[in-house]
Amino acid sequence: MSMSSPISYKKKVEFSETDMAGIAHFTNFFRWMEAAEAELFESLGAPLIESSNGTTSGWPRVRVSAEFHAPVHFRDEIEVELTVKQVKIRAVEYAFRIFRLGGHEPLHVATASMTTVFARRNAETGAIESAEISPALTEALERLAK
Repeated sequence: MSMSSPISYKKKVEFSETDMAGIAHFTNFFRWMEAAEAELFESLGAPLIESSNGTTSGWPRVRVSAEFHAPVHFRDEIEVELTVKQVKIRAVEYAFRIFRLGGHEPLHVATASMTTVFARRNAETGAIESAEISPALTEALERLAK
């Protein structure tokens, strides 16, 4: 399933994100994916990280993959499109398409996916355990997956 209008994150590739040839290092694609995820959560009014009563909750990544089709360079403008692929009881799967802008048409430069699990860290024990996503957030994410 894909949502009708994916979350979009745009930015210019910074000098610090490139190698000596001016090509963006592959690890930055994962940072840009996380920035798109932050945009998604902000649009839903939901926190990505939350601390309450000594317990911290967040979204550790459990699976990430990417396929690169073309490079992006210093000062290229890129767009990351995030689609909510599937919402589970304790996890969310995303699909990403990354484009280089500025030509006649956007150039599809990468395809990626990420699975993230909702988890809580107990302040007393330090244990991190997966937890059920709240019904309200599950509902909001599921609306986007249709």
